[in-house]
Amino acid sequence: MKFLDIRDADFEQQFAAILGRGEETGREVEQVVLEIIAAVRKQGDVAVLEYTNRFDRMDSASVASLQVTDEEIDYAFAKAKEEEIAALKLAVERVARFHEKQKQETWLSTEETDIMLGQMVTPLQRVGIYVPGGKASYPSSVIMNAVPAKVAGVPEVIMVAPTPGGEINPHVLIAARLSGVDRIFRIGGAQAVAALAYGTDSIPQVDKVTGPGNIYVATAKKLVFGQVGIDMIAGPSEILVINDGSGTPAHIAADLLSQAEHDELASSILITTDRGFGEQVASEVEKQLQNLSRQEIARKSWETYGAIIVAGSLDEAIAFSNRIAPEHLELAVADPFAILPKIKNAGAIFMGHFTPEAAGDYLAGPNHTLPTGGTARFFSPLSVDDFVKKSSIVYFSEPGLNRLGRDIVRIAELEGLEAHGKSVSIRLKA
Repeated sequence: MKFLDIRDADFEQQFAAILGRGEETGREVEQVVLEIIAAVRKQGDVAVLEYTNRFDRMDSASVASLQVTDEEIDYAFAKAKEEEIAALKLAVERVARFHEKQKQETWLSTEETDIMLGQMVTPLQRVGIYVPGGKASYPSSVIMNAVPAKVAGVPEVIMVAPTPGGEINPHVLIAARLSGVDRIFRIGGAQAVAALAYGTDSIPQVDKVTGPGNIYVATAKKLVFGQVGIDMIAGPSEILVINDGSGTPAHIAADLLSQAEHDELASSILITTDRGFGEQVASEVEKQLQNLSRQEIARKSWETYGAIIVAGSLDEAIAFSNRIAPEHLELAVADPFAILPKIKNAGAIFMGHFTPEAAGDYLAGPNHTLPTGGTARFFSPLSVDDFVKKSSIVYFSEPGLNRLGRDIVRIAELEGLEAHGKSVSIRLKA
């Protein structure tokens, strides 16, 4: 963990390592992923099965056998506690309610009597959602990807999830059924993304792939983009907390560790105007680390990519935040609404001392699939918009074309496209 002052001459140099985390893996990973994608395109199920058995330590005989059955999901419900199912149901309801407000309708404009213009909103027909496995299981990721798809009206949602050793978390299965997932496959990694993008005998081709994963999954999504749509290229998780010296250091420490426990590349940063408060938070982090079940992961993340930064003012802290465009931004200040208008770049903004980022991870309502690595400058959280497409509607009556046609022809002539102009002029009255 670095304790830095934003006004130090070497601040940018010291902070550069945090901003550049994970960049060194690029080319080697890309070559491996290209080979996997090529194999899946050529060999279909055979390649998917071979990679899945190898990487996830399985001995499945066919890809069809990797599909989760209704009986397995029934068994997951039978094993789970009632309060666990109730909590997941609550999350689904709240996330659905929030995303319902994002829906857009088809519209037509008749402002001109001889021309009608509009936009038709149509759901994608089939999407694939990737749910991470391995280091942890994430039923919340199922909810955050499947629910907005179903709210958007997507008829078929295909879920893929890596299952090392063949085991799949029962709560992931419960969340999938509650969220409306139609089919689930026990496959992960680049081979799962390739199978969704190109289709195999057992796994249908989809229109879009969403959901976070490791560097191999993120690279695969990048490489199949164009063949299918994707939501975003998700990198390691991150949180930035802006603080003015108010609040409880133990609370801030817990929030920082909530990101650090994700993985070793996660970044947790506090920027405060009160150095003494920052020192108390650092002490609290060390204290809380002792009792974390994922202490090894959280400690490595905190010591490598964590930082406490002292700023001269809240405006200085806000300017820093806008520059790095964090995935999760907590405004742990006395009056968060006073500074909210100054925030320009952030994936999700958590307001005040009693809104921990984890509330957004699970059931506040907004989506937790967020832009990382500074991409909040131009990307938005996953939403209903990611699961629809929009078509323009254009209707000219004969009088409408006669009214605007000459200008259409003139612009076609400016571009030297004679046939374009002719397609209009041939219809015009002399």
